Amino acid sequence: MEDSETPAVLTARVDASGGRLDKVLAEAFPSLSRARLQTLLAEGAVTRDGQVVSGGSAKAQPGLYAVAVPPEPATTPQAEALPLTILFEDDDLIVIDKAPGMAVHPAPGVVSGTLVNALLHHCATLSAVGDPDRPGIVHRLDKDTSGVMVAAKSDRAHSGLVALFAAHDIERTYIALTRGAPSPEKARIETLIGRSPHDRKKMAVLKEGGRTAVTDYVVQRAFGRPAKTSGAPLAARVACTLQTGRTHQIRVHMASKGAPLLGDPVYGSGAPNAAVRAAIEAVGLQRQALHAAILGFIHPVTGQPLRFETAPPQDMQQLEERLAAL
Repeated sequence: MEDSETPAVLTARVDASGGRLDKVLAEAFPSLSRARLQTLLAEGAVTRDGQVVSGGSAKAQPGLYAVAVPPEPATTPQAEALPLTILFEDDDLIVIDKAPGMAVHPAPGVVSGTLVNALLHHCATLSAVGDPDRPGIVHRLDKDTSGVMVAAKSDRAHSGLVALFAAHDIERTYIALTRGAPSPEKARIETLIGRSPHDRKKMAVLKEGGRTAVTDYVVQRAFGRPAKTSGAPLAARVACTLQTGRTHQIRVHMASKGAPLLGDPVYGSGAPNAAVRAAIEAVGLQRQALHAAILGFIHPVTGQPLRFETAPPQDMQQLEERLAAL
């Protein structure tokens, strides 16, 4: 990693216990705001005596706290003339079908080519309510996840959309192609998800701590002849509907069911069947096979019901065609 991207690590000892963690840490680290600390806690960047801690509302415990503070982007985001697939736009918001490979906003090491850069060029204004490095952004998709996203052009739309997401009053369904298939074919997964205690760059299902994560899924199609031992398919197309929106939620939940997403470089442990692997290589899939297919919500300003649905991009469509031939 470049030195300019290395987080600065701040340390402080907390002797008392019982206070709300984010408030106690804001007093221990006066250079960091409480909101900033809440973000860093959620990102797994805070440790106590070497163990990752999360959840600003938890009670503080005595110990040596360390906060890894990533450097700010070198410059504020600049407008760039990048292609956008626009599904809807008015004075308050814009809905786009994000291409795979496009990061949503600038971050250390990624200062251009993002959705924010494209929106700054396309839109006369974007909301200024949130992070100034992420104007208009009210939710995110992973860089290599494609699909429907909404961004706020006005401050009133931003506040309204944030409230809808916080209340889980948003319809969000994703299409995933998985190794094998989750069992049973239709179910609800409800777990705690938080930073992995072994690798803070990964999320994991936890027995305690973390935040409640709920995914409803249904296997829409199974691919490949059953294996002789288990009768399980070689791969599947799974529709996953989010009831909460935790980081990497679908990727973690499908992996926890023994059906990780095809092409997932982080959670796709174990190699797929040789025929499935050959199909992935033939279509050149370079990402997790995940597409945000449906986004539905009530327009926060006009009250108009909005619902958008898009098909997966070509890499996933071509892979599905090859899997169907197994």
